[in-house]
Amino acid sequence: MNMQQIMAQAQKMQKDIMAKKGQIDAMDFVGKSDWVEINFKGNREVKAVNITNEAAFDAENKEILCDMIMLAIKDGLAKIDKETDSKMGAYSQMGGLF
Repeated sequence: MNMQQIMAQAQKMQKDIMAKKGQIDAMDFVGKSDWVEINFKGNREVKAVNITNEAAFDAENKEILCDMIMLAIKDGLAKIDKETDSKMGAYSQMGGLF
């Protein structure tokens, strides 16, 4: 294999990586816990926070509500990671690309 072929393969791989990353970035993900839903873009931008349990507004439930929000954020980010691994896993050994 000559250097031109290697460079062409590298450029194709880079385009594939960027296209898949663009697909993931454009997707919407919803992280959920018992009281909270958080909407994310695939680039990890938080779009919205929704409280789904009206009882969560009680002052005594503030600490629990904060925990539920954190669980929802972790759930949403885990979904983004799973999708990224699914689409980009073949490239993960290359390191530093995404």
